[in-house]
Amino acid sequence: MKLSIVATLYQSAPYITEFYERSSAAAKQLVGDDYEIVLVNDGSPDNSLDIAVKLTENDRHVVVVDLSRNFGHHKAMMTGLAHAKGERVFLIDSDLEEDPELLIKFSQQLESDECDVVYGVQEKRRGDVVEIFTGIIFYRLFRILTGIEQPDNIVTARLMSRRYVDALISHQEREVNIGGLWMITGFKQCRHLIQKHVTSPTTYSFVGKFSHLINAVTSFSSLPLVFTFYTGLAISITAMLYIIYLIAEYSLSSTMPDGYTSIIVSIWLFSGLIIFFIGVQGIYVSKMFSEIKQRPYTIVRQIYRFNPSEQENK
Repeated sequence: MKLSIVATLYQSAPYITEFYERSSAAAKQLVGDDYEIVLVNDGSPDNSLDIAVKLTENDRHVVVVDLSRNFGHHKAMMTGLAHAKGERVFLIDSDLEEDPELLIKFSQQLESDECDVVYGVQEKRRGDVVEIFTGIIFYRLFRILTGIEQPDNIVTARLMSRRYVDALISHQEREVNIGGLWMITGFKQCRHLIQKHVTSPTTYSFVGKFSHLINAVTSFSSLPLVFTFYTGLAISITAMLYIIYLIAEYSLSSTMPDGYTSIIVSIWLFSGLIIFFIGVQGIYVSKMFSEIKQRPYTIVRQIYRFNPSEQENK
């Protein structure tokens, strides 16, 4: 099979039919009849699954992977990639914020630049001032803390070679951060500037974005643990120097310096630091706990495909 188009479904009912029609048209223009559309239902609470299953009843190109519950966008995407069979795989969101017709442009660039991946980057990040500001902070902190050069405003839409996809899904993390995995998998990757439309409100709150940042950093970097060590060392050295100063002052004046308030503040400060550092280490311990159990990161309830015998019986 020449091409697989992979998309996830979550509250996607208003967009599925148009997404299917536009994706099918782009695929036929590119590879003729040798393609598939893999739709992963990530426990969507609306009737996305029903709409997608109806597509399989009339089109052999459509495959619907129904997950047993909502596992999260990144894990659902990885599951879709694992079920894709094409020599090239086009990953895109189904909400039409990224045009399915990008497949044609991405394919042309993949050929001309001789790369394994062409990924989309927004020319201008959508949203209000807060959205833009938090996006800038996220990408900069991620790069600083992990050393992974993930581009600003990268989007889901990307066209990938078979060898790249095989390498990508070989990662066995249970706590999946797909943006970091995209970059550390390597191969030659080329960017393509796109415009992202606004078709639906974002499902990521500020708390969700902050949680995503913590998960991303702790999934790819031990720098917070190293920071904990050096901060503790700096505090210890500072405390020792202050003790030496107090001893010297007592030796010269024979009176103990006053400082009840400073003692209380110091206790609060160091107690807070201790709790914070224990929390950082706790995050890493929780990740090890999750990885050691080796639970599957998604569970497939059922796979729907076109069944010619069912059509004959109708």
